[in-house]
Amino acid sequence: MSEDRIERETLIEASLERVWTLVAQPGFWVADKASLPGTVAREGESMIAKNAEHGDFPVRVEKVDPPTYLAYRWAPAFPGEELRPDNSTLVEFTLTAEGAKTRLRVVESGFATLAGSEELRRNAVRDNSGGWPLELEALKARAEESSV
Repeated sequence: MSEDRIERETLIEASLERVWTLVAQPGFWVADKASLPGTVAREGESMIAKNAEHGDFPVRVEKVDPPTYLAYRWAPAFPGEELRPDNSTLVEFTLTAEGAKTRLRVVESGFATLAGSEELRRNAVRDNSGGWPLELEALKARAEESSV
């Protein structure tokens, strides 16, 4: 991992289609889970991912290529602010079928160009590096629970 990029992946015991339905909910990694059902990623659309603990985060859908690729932009270190090139990172999800399972890979990039201090950038990388394993584990549990 560099100071600009976080990469994580997990193998989920669920179909590609099942995992896609969860990943295609904009902001699923930060929004309170109760606010997600019924949301679907549409290229160019923006929404606010509401999180009672961490704040509200604007999320914009950058690219949708069902059922294998989604890209979102969000402002992880700047809750409540409008998205700008200097306050947002790009989060890319790639889904690959492996038999009846799905490999989900996430890459978040753009930390090096975040406005603010070097400490703010380091903290954003540290916080998100710690957060992605938790979010992927939660997504995996939801996908596998529903696929049984």
